[in-house]
Amino acid sequence: MQWLPVFKGPVSLPTDRTLVMGVLNVTPDSFSDGGRWNDPQRAVQRAEYLVQNGADIIDVGGESTRPGSSRITALDEQERVLQVVEHLAQHGYVISVDTVNATTAELAAEAGATIINDVSGGCHDPRMAEVMAKTDAVVIIQHWRGFPGTGSERLLTENVIPTLIAELQSQVATVLAAGVKKERVILDPGFGFAKDTQGSWEILKSLPYIQKTLDLPLLVGTSRKRMVKELAGGAVDTDQLTAATSLVAAQAGVWGVRVHEPAANLAAIRVAQRMA
Repeated sequence: MQWLPVFKGPVSLPTDRTLVMGVLNVTPDSFSDGGRWNDPQRAVQRAEYLVQNGADIIDVGGESTRPGSSRITALDEQERVLQVVEHLAQHGYVISVDTVNATTAELAAEAGATIINDVSGGCHDPRMAEVMAKTDAVVIIQHWRGFPGTGSERLLTENVIPTLIAELQSQVATVLAAGVKKERVILDPGFGFAKDTQGSWEILKSLPYIQKTLDLPLLVGTSRKRMVKELAGGAVDTDQLTAATSLVAAQAGVWGVRVHEPAANLAAIRVAQRMA
């Protein structure tokens, strides 16, 4: 598969393996680490930790998408995110901004983010596709069926794989029509978003087929999701199980994995790389 370059910045990403995207939540209410890194200085320290432990990309998010979380204004999100992005850019990190708001994405790109990670896949904000095209950022389009835990979420429980593929194709067509270059597009099947645990495992098992059919690179985000928490059952560390799913994803040849603790996931990717 073709590995996508980041369009600007001093850092070159590896081209011979699945990439590791480290999660940096600058939110007070994230489902896994809310409130721990929502100070710019602590956020930079956390980013340093993530990179030292194997992260190639830092994904900065200022709004929680956990089920039942409260929506915030774009201005509040920007107050959380932009200063952190600026600080990380000064350190030369490859930065992704995790946002559904076009203005936040645009300002973050100006501050040094080179990847726009929109969990709504361009569906929430009508301006997002335009901003994606304007910035020429690498863009992550996630499969979207509404905000988790809200009345707008349409659960996908039947014909999961064909429906997922068809709906992602539609989302991609929308952003391409707005001027986004195909070579900038990465797809995220949206583990845990409008899917139950069974559906999420079905997607993980089907990654080679999904990626081949869509003919675009994939980002896999299973870290600390319900699918691994339920499997752990309290007896196994969920980050260890996440690393196991990263091994499966890397063997499928995905572009990247989005994780909270990079080290074990990079180790899993190295194993997959050696076994190829």
